[in-house]
Amino acid sequence: MHNSTSLAMRKELGKWLMDIAKYIITAVVLSSVFGEIDSWLMYVIGVLAVIVTLVVGLYLISDRPIRRRNRNNNS
Repeated sequence: MHNSTSLAMRKELGKWLMDIAKYIITAVVLSSVFGEIDSWLMYVIGVLAVIVTLVVGLYLISDRPIRRRNRNNNS
């Protein structure tokens, strides 16, 4: 039960982060259209934020299990 709940929450967080990436792209594009962005630094920050949120979001919605380090080395 705990594992399926954790997986569902992880997928929802991943979807949320992907939505945030879309909102950042929209904000940067609209700001450039209306002339609100004057510095190339804002474009760089926007692109980096999109890359980070998109990569983390895609990782969280993947079906691969998250590997956890085993604290006990009893082999």
